[in-house]
Amino acid sequence: MKIENVLNALRQNKMDAYYVDTKEEARALALSLIPEGAVCASGGSVTLTETGILDAVKSGNYTYIDRYAPDLTEEERADAVARAHHADVYLMSSNAITENGELYNVDGNSNRVSALVLGPKSVIVVAGVNKLVPTLDDAILRVKTVAAPKNTVRLACATPCAKTGHCISLDTGHGTDMTKGCASPARICCNFVVSAQQRHQSRIKVILVGEALGY
Repeated sequence: MKIENVLNALRQNKMDAYYVDTKEEARALALSLIPEGAVCASGGSVTLTETGILDAVKSGNYTYIDRYAPDLTEEERADAVARAHHADVYLMSSNAITENGELYNVDGNSNRVSALVLGPKSVIVVAGVNKLVPTLDDAILRVKTVAAPKNTVRLACATPCAKTGHCISLDTGHGTDMTKGCASPARICCNFVVSAQQRHQSRIKVILVGEALGY
């Protein structure tokens, strides 16, 4: 898969698309896309941590809505999630990006995918080249064999995939059936969002990084 093909497909889908070689360049580019003083929020993302973007936004000349602040009550945490949908800039990664320029994301609580779809004025998506896949079926498989199992371990979720390293749907021949999976109360694959051609030009900005980042 040629990166240039992916960039062109994203642009045809009315998303701004950029490519940089390193996480340091990704951080600099992401920050250049955020106006000084902007209200920012983010989804849970290993990629944003690995690139240093999250720390930069928290310590820069921005107002960061931090739903992970340790002293928050449950009510305050819920309020932070709600306020994130009115942020000037929302930062996140993507579970997969297809050669057709589609973003594929799967969430449990779904604060991330809901903000991607509607609310924040600008959404910046940062993803390593390890997230690139040829087709939507490959994106579905990537979540079931990489993203979901690794995130359940990171989040200490008691799901079958946390133990086996893959979704149980692969054991029953339903690997590319998007919504098939476990019935665990801790399941993190609850809502499935495919972002294709957008109505609002340049609202979503995608930065592809020539390194393996996140899950």
